[in-house]
Amino acid sequence: MTDDGVVVDEAIRAAWDSYRVLEKRTSSEERQQAQQRVKAAMDAHGRQEVSRGTVFMVGVLTGYLIAEQNDGEDRLDPLSDLIPAVIRRLPTFEMADPAEVPMVTGVLMAAAMGMDTVAWRDQFGQISPKEALVHSFVLWLLADLFDSMTERPGSIDQLIRAAFDSMAAEHS
Repeated sequence: MTDDGVVVDEAIRAAWDSYRVLEKRTSSEERQQAQQRVKAAMDAHGRQEVSRGTVFMVGVLTGYLIAEQNDGEDRLDPLSDLIPAVIRRLPTFEMADPAEVPMVTGVLMAAAMGMDTVAWRDQFGQISPKEALVHSFVLWLLADLFDSMTERPGSIDQLIRAAFDSMAAEHS
């Protein structure tokens, strides 16, 4: 585990791969590759670091959803619109443990307030596997909300993967 809300790059990419595993538009070949990358990241950096990567991506998408709206559109208020919309849809995931909802709501609140979600979450200790799973569901719900708002299914996946490709090119 790194310090001060810093997460290993591969863990962040693995977090997004976890989204791609859940996403029904992901082809079976891409899903299998994503699962292999998640496993490789967990083997290299640990489940905890990949979980922190998911918390990081929840913060990124929440911030993006709040900040990237056109001025002419109705603003998506984080407290009355965004967070309730996500939390209300969590029960659609059968494996989402209701006991984890307060912590994932806290992460969403931290993101909505512009805080570092990883540093905020780290102060409470290790992320359990059940909690990590719920963060993955939240990430999927945020991505789905973004795609719905843009009326372009898959647009957030393209945007995030393009950002990862750009970062990889900078490091080569």
